[in-house]
Amino acid sequence: MSAIRLLVLGSVRQHGRAHGYQVRNDLEYWGAHEWSNAKPGSIYHALKQMAKQGLLRAHEIAPSTAGGPPRTEYELTEQGTEEYFRLLREALTSYDQKVDVKSAAIGFVVDLPRAEAVSLLRERTRRIDEWRAAVTQHYVPEEGPEQLGHIGEIMNLWLHTADAEAAWAQGLIARIEGGAYTFHGEGDPFVGILAADQENPYATGERHPEDGR
Repeated sequence: MSAIRLLVLGSVRQHGRAHGYQVRNDLEYWGAHEWSNAKPGSIYHALKQMAKQGLLRAHEIAPSTAGGPPRTEYELTEQGTEEYFRLLREALTSYDQKVDVKSAAIGFVVDLPRAEAVSLLRERTRRIDEWRAAVTQHYVPEEGPEQLGHIGEIMNLWLHTADAEAAWAQGLIARIEGGAYTFHGEGDPFVGILAADQENPYATGERHPEDGR
């Protein structure tokens, strides 16, 4: 799974309707340009591709007063909403993924009902346990990594990573079950997007032809 699709769909969904520069601004505000491939070019490419795929509906609006080409605003279609939640659920349960996908999923987890979020995270821990068991068929942790020469350090790293992630997931489950955060249907959601006139302290300053400014 590509994190950029989930990030872009999630950003557009939070706005309701947004142009590329707003989406880019959101992702930089979240720091996604540091921990994912959410660079300006990939963001605009993702918007265009998902519009072609029917996940986004494109609306061309007047050029900005600063000049440049007309801006295009996007909103999720019904198919786009279904894809967003499919990607979110997959990212929360799958263990074989990169940190950018996991980070994106946690950033949007409150878009789900609380009970479903807990259920998906429990499935994640089950899959971690299952994967760990598969590794220990070939590697005995109690015997240390030396049993396989320096290659054993790789499996040792895998197990430490799995154990750390399982502990983190269990902690998150406990916090959610304890009432932390506001989930779907519980009240006003957390707003993690910038207002139209709000300065982004984390903007890269790089311009893209479609910024329209």
